Amino acid sequence: MNFSKLNLLAAWFLLPETWVLGFVSFFGRMVLELLGVSLPEGSIPSIVVGMLLNLAVVLTIYFMRGKVWPIGNPAGKGFQLGQRLVLAANVLAVIILIFRLTGHQIINHDLHMIADQFTDAFGYWAMAMWAIGFSFLYQSSMNNQVKD
Repeated sequence: MNFSKLNLLAAWFLLPETWVLGFVSFFGRMVLELLGVSLPEGSIPSIVVGMLLNLAVVLTIYFMRGKVWPIGNPAGKGFQLGQRLVLAANVLAVIILIFRLTGHQIINHDLHMIADQFTDAFGYWAMAMWAIGFSFLYQSSMNNQVKD
């Protein structure tokens, strides 16, 4: 698996984590409660179990379908820009995920609120970069048509 495929596989894992982190955490909590573990809402174990469920879904789709990424042409126009935008969005999504896992350790309430607002902004930026990046990747596989 080369870098571009790994980058897009990470994007497909991080998309649901960023969009619906609360639901991913909720499903993780439900699985843990079915196993007999009672946890508060939004706890770290429920987030981790939700992430594992999300990873299982993405890998199942990958193995059943053979791919989860758009088929882009590395020689096509916009492929490199699309890969860079998806990579930047992945970095922002990882920052959001790290904050969700470690944000409870910030003792100062004001600092926690500022960091929370920045990670919300990172989420919006990541969504925009994924949308534009995937658009460039899809366009790179299209035939170049010249009007006469």
